[in-house]
Amino acid sequence: MKIALFPGSFDPITKAHVDILKRSLPLFDKIYVGIGTNSTKQSLMSITQRLDMIKAVFKEEPKLEMIAYEGLTVNFCKEIGASHMIRGIRTVSDFEYEKAIAQMNHALIPEIESIFIVSKPGYSSISSTIVRDILRYGGDVSQFVPSAALPFLKA
Repeated sequence: MKIALFPGSFDPITKAHVDILKRSLPLFDKIYVGIGTNSTKQSLMSITQRLDMIKAVFKEEPKLEMIAYEGLTVNFCKEIGASHMIRGIRTVSDFEYEKAIAQMNHALIPEIESIFIVSKPGYSSISSTIVRDILRYGGDVSQFVPSAALPFLKA
């Protein structure tokens, strides 16, 4: 069974995340959507809210399982039996950052492969950070997040 982890903060999930996940589904038998605790980011939503939001967005997708974790992502991959880690790439700077992490992860646990999926051009400017900023100032984020996520952002 081919298992992958798509890690992130998903604070909130965006249409770019959804696109990467949908395009990854045919490649794997099971994909865990892992909400990692990131101490450097100030969260808008609790872990529970994010899990519920992602479950609502993907309620019809049996190959996905949402899960929260702490610690090194590569260690979590090993813990859940994932042989691959999916990462979305929007920009050149994303690639440089993700490449460095993938190389470190490979040094730590060589059997876990990082898979980079390049975002569609229309999604390259969408990030959770920008969406959070728009939300903080009362802006409309409906064009950037899946419709099933909107009720969680109005709460």
